[in-house]
Amino acid sequence: MNLTLLLVVLVCALLCSGCRAVPTLGVYGATPAGITAAVQAARMGHSVVLIDCDGWIGGLTTSGLGATDIGNKAAIGGLAREFYREVKAHYDKQAAWQHETRDQYLSHGYGHTRDGDAAWMFEPSVASAIFARWLREAGVEVVSTRLDRSLTGIERDGARLVAVRCEDGSRWTAQVWLDCSYEGDLMAAAGVRYTVGRESNAQYGESLNGVQVANSTKHQFTQAVSAYRRAGDPQSGLLPGIEAGPGAEGSADHKLQAYCYRMCVTDVPSNRRAWTKPAGYDEQEYELLLRHFDAGSTMAPWHPLWMPNRKTDANNNGAVSTDWIGGNWDWPEASYQRRDELRAAHLRWQQGLMWTLAHHPRVPESVRREVSAYGPTLDEFPDTEGWPPLLYVREARRMQGLITMTEHHCMSRETVEDPVGLGAYTMDSHNVQRYVDTQGLVRNEGDVQVRVPQPYGISWRALIPAADECSNLIVPVCLSATHIALGSIRMEPVYMVLGQSAATAACLAIDRQESLHQLPYGVLQARLLADGQVLRWDSVR
Repeated sequence: MNLTLLLVVLVCALLCSGCRAVPTLGVYGATPAGITAAVQAARMGHSVVLIDCDGWIGGLTTSGLGATDIGNKAAIGGLAREFYREVKAHYDKQAAWQHETRDQYLSHGYGHTRDGDAAWMFEPSVASAIFARWLREAGVEVVSTRLDRSLTGIERDGARLVAVRCEDGSRWTAQVWLDCSYEGDLMAAAGVRYTVGRESNAQYGESLNGVQVANSTKHQFTQAVSAYRRAGDPQSGLLPGIEAGPGAEGSADHKLQAYCYRMCVTDVPSNRRAWTKPAGYDEQEYELLLRHFDAGSTMAPWHPLWMPNRKTDANNNGAVSTDWIGGNWDWPEASYQRRDELRAAHLRWQQGLMWTLAHHPRVPESVRREVSAYGPTLDEFPDTEGWPPLLYVREARRMQGLITMTEHHCMSRETVEDPVGLGAYTMDSHNVQRYVDTQGLVRNEGDVQVRVPQPYGISWRALIPAADECSNLIVPVCLSATHIALGSIRMEPVYMVLGQSAATAACLAIDRQESLHQLPYGVLQARLLADGQVLRWDSVR
């Protein structure tokens, strides 16, 4: 070999040593949907890069939401079912129980069943361990960075998404992309049409969408509470966060159901942190809460659901609780900096709420005693002082895809021809806003809870945009659904199912050298069924 050729070989070797293999599948968002998508792609023999845009692996499933909402557990198959089977296998071991025994937990009738193949209630650290092992065993590359949401963040070739640029300067290419984030940032940057807020009932002939004054009977004020800064005095102005009116019944708006942190707390003294008053605490932020107590309410406004080892998944409950109503309306379109501000504001609100419930003299003694018996755990989320790292983004953007899932699908008045998973949960929206009524009293609006009659199919076409908008993108989280239909679909196990189905479709299209829009549903259906997905409810009964 002559010297010139040797130099060329050496240079090429040096250059290639810093090269990355180009993945066939790019997954944006290390949510449960993103993880199942990445693992499924790897199991199908494809290379994949998983971009963690939140700095936390596992989404809400590892960030406090351990009380799994699904409605009918028989509707869940595939990798999602595998996850919940592994949860059960973990808690079937005696070594898993430190702060109580398995029999003590089960004796209370909680969600970890003695029988069956799966368990649905778990500690965050257990979910994290399962997901971490899955990714490691599948050989999935995980990178922590965020999309550059400026005009230079996306490279396109016509309708094809060619590459994604991130804030750290990295550039990622893939044949097919999946946006598995809770916000739909990649979808939006790729130029796909989407909706934020509530559609009117008239748009799709629904009854539970738009402004819902008549239906908002739950998590409502049970006592008369004045909406004004000086109680009973309209001239003093409204208290912060209260609207002058709710809007016309059934009308559209751009407002969102409230977010919160799903708290993992405990009553075990050796594993319990104290409730702390946050910096910037402002008692006036809790005036509605305190007035509600002054007027006679005696309910502790939170909902601690028991997980194993004397830990909870604690959720919103009552008129003024962990949901910071109205504090999240600009989240979907907000910059990263603004989201950081909103996240911090939500944390301050919720920490202040819990400190108030535990210590404020206007809170009934029975409530103070109950809340004081708990506190954030020492052994979960130690880097954030026991508080979950992720805010519960219940709803953000929703794609306008080839088909839109609506209330009619949830109620089985309409069925889809190409299901890639089943929804089964109640059509559920948390409260969206507070307003002053004609008597000068404060009311909550937006809470809807309507059961579906049976599990229903979620269409493959609801996961993909029009081909001329983006031909190689799948969106299994911010999918095409109305506000109220998403309220049923938006459950973590369903997102896992849809993530796996989306990755399956992507891999099949690549293998067959077809576009996503050309992939025959029969081919996709056959592989999904072979991998244990449940696609039709009549096949289960």
